[in-house]
Amino acid sequence: MGSRMDHLNGTAQALEMDSGEKRLNELGYKQELRREMTLFKTLAITFSSMAVFTGTPLYGPSLIYAGPASLIWGWVVVSFFTWFVGIAMAEICSSFPTTGSLYFWAAHLAGPRWGPFASWCCAWLETIGLISGIGAQAYSGSQTLQIIILLGTGTNKGGGYFASRGVFLCMYIGLTIIWAVLNTFALQVIAFLDIISIWWQVIGGLVVIIMLPLVAQPTQSASYVFTHFETSPESTGIQSKPYAVILSVILSQYCLYGYDTAAHLTEETKGADRTGPIAILSSIGIISLFGWAYNLALTFSIRDPNYLYDVTNETAGALVPAQIIYDAFHGRFHNSTGAIIFLIIIWGSFFFCGLSVTTSAARVVYALSRDEGIPFSSIWRRLHPKYKVPANAVWLCAAICIVLGLPILKLNVVFTAILSISTIGWVGGYAIPIFARLVMAEKDFKPGPFYLGRARRPICLVAFLWICYTCSAFLLPTLYPLKWDTFNYAPIALTVALSLIMLWWVLDARKWFKGPVRNFDKQNGEF
Repeated sequence: MGSRMDHLNGTAQALEMDSGEKRLNELGYKQELRREMTLFKTLAITFSSMAVFTGTPLYGPSLIYAGPASLIWGWVVVSFFTWFVGIAMAEICSSFPTTGSLYFWAAHLAGPRWGPFASWCCAWLETIGLISGIGAQAYSGSQTLQIIILLGTGTNKGGGYFASRGVFLCMYIGLTIIWAVLNTFALQVIAFLDIISIWWQVIGGLVVIIMLPLVAQPTQSASYVFTHFETSPESTGIQSKPYAVILSVILSQYCLYGYDTAAHLTEETKGADRTGPIAILSSIGIISLFGWAYNLALTFSIRDPNYLYDVTNETAGALVPAQIIYDAFHGRFHNSTGAIIFLIIIWGSFFFCGLSVTTSAARVVYALSRDEGIPFSSIWRRLHPKYKVPANAVWLCAAICIVLGLPILKLNVVFTAILSISTIGWVGGYAIPIFARLVMAEKDFKPGPFYLGRARRPICLVAFLWICYTCSAFLLPTLYPLKWDTFNYAPIALTVALSLIMLWWVLDARKWFKGPVRNFDKQNGEF
């Protein structure tokens, strides 16, 4: 009688078990993190990781390389190919709803022979990309704050205060620490802030997109925005038109990734095998639309393209979109108040984005530590006793991010390097599980609710080739002639980092790293 009751109780528990948790158990993991996130909260955090205004610092360089037509239509092209990557990842996420996400996917999809190596490469690419991604947002937020202070104290022409390198670095460090502190609390705090974020970005984005061209009357013509193509070899040193176009599209490639954040939160999300794919694809759709509209609003509102880059202009030539916004408001109302408000909206986008990227980075470090893939893993996988969040992993990510920002004191190309490392690492991490899914036998794949069927091979092939192109583009020099203060240091930094990681694998890690480590015996249900 007792055994029958136990069986009935077990059946009832199985029926009540969340579908994502059930799949997690099947994959060999017990539920440790709190599974209390809804689809909307997951979408809010994922959306925040991408951010409507995230490409603001790159708008100026992208515009000067090949003019507005290349920038505007480049966004459409990048959006098109991004859908292939997102759809491929959504299918995998539906089958493997785990916090380890990309590197967990790589391990299982690559099979027992190549799984550990694929998992190792993917995990470290993802870790490098996410941690440097925090730095990219901290830099963008600091740069926007620098301009807000400049305009608020009188503009560059009116004796306003333009923060020095040392002050700029303090801003960078301050933002990183604030994000780490907030991520030390329960995930519900982050989820609440990211719900504010999604409304901030949607409402703020609509305000900027709609109001800026209205304030900037008269605006540029449609022919200028959609058809004007012009390279600037005297400014960039780039004579080749195809090369200039490739660099002008980097803005779009930088903005349209980060949707894997939904996958990092799947162990904390209800029904993650369904909500994860929905959050991934919804975020791509929203950002594709809003980002393009934002670029259109900026481009239509340009008054004098050449004046935007003048170091003696009101924003010191430091942030082109800020000058466009300033020209619009000062030209209409003869003050900078409206421009400051718009820049605060944009700064808020960077703040929320950095907060979400910190959340993602900590989850990846936690998952890799859980599988003993990081030195001193026992420290980084510890959860906060009260809030059940990977607090130690959060602070490790923050510390590394701060170290990455220290060259700000001496070099002008820090942002280019951090941004390139972030994109190559983050997007490069997508390539490994997608390639594994492309070449694996279909009989070895257990599909989730979101399944591509026969369409998976062409979709995965296009996605993989696009990722390879994107990573290659961010390795290119962005200014000529090559000098110490114009050189793109990303290839060197990545070569050194990846060489050390591969050397570690060959000499030691391959002997003990076997990929994701089960902490749950699905045969008898024991931990």
